[in-house]
Amino acid sequence: MALTYGFVKCKVVTEPVLKPSRHKQEIQYHLHATLRVPAADGSSEKWDSAINVGTNDADDLLRYKLVFDYHNPLLDALKAASPGFTDLTEADALPALDFLRSHVLDETGSWRDSDVMDGSEEPEPVASLKRLLSKAHSSGADVYIFGRTYTDGSPGIHDVHMNQGSSGSFLNNGRDDHNDHNDIWQDGAVVVDFGEQECAAYFTAFTQQAVPTDNLGNPDRSSHPIQDSDDGLLAGS
Repeated sequence: MALTYGFVKCKVVTEPVLKPSRHKQEIQYHLHATLRVPAADGSSEKWDSAINVGTNDADDLLRYKLVFDYHNPLLDALKAASPGFTDLTEADALPALDFLRSHVLDETGSWRDSDVMDGSEEPEPVASLKRLLSKAHSSGADVYIFGRTYTDGSPGIHDVHMNQGSSGSFLNNGRDDHNDHNDIWQDGAVVVDFGEQECAAYFTAFTQQAVPTDNLGNPDRSSHPIQDSDDGLLAGS
């Protein structure tokens, strides 16, 4: 079963803060910021956001793209969306994101490896993404965060990275909905609209995730770490 996935159109209302989270033998780092998210009844809610920026494990870095001239047909759908959370759990086309099965990464440049995280804010992409989110906060820009909603009942969004191609406990067996398993059309990202023709966008995948993937989002027999040539490789298949 698919996990609850979609994007939240919101405003960032606090400065981003770097926080660690232990996952087995490594520490993952996320930038957390509070979001103001309109609710269906006209009120607003405060959501947490946990945006992946890297780990302290040199064997499990992030590959990332941080682009400030992002232009893609996806933007038309985002700008037309109502503020709040848009549920895309069962979607199989844009605006749901799949780095392999759509052209969402067209003309976004090469993947770059993150630095090894040491808990400070100097390593990349922490420093650059923090500046971007701080600018979104100060300017009141529309921010779109793609990911999965928290499973503990609190309002928030996480898994803001590619959500396919993982192994071990992350394998999707096609039957249960255990937390944090592979799936297709559930990749995470951040898009920031400063009111210009182009937007800023942030895309990530872990170096231990492997592509191509099958129709459950699991690595196939020919899988390898994501490369520039893999962007949109399965589009139309």
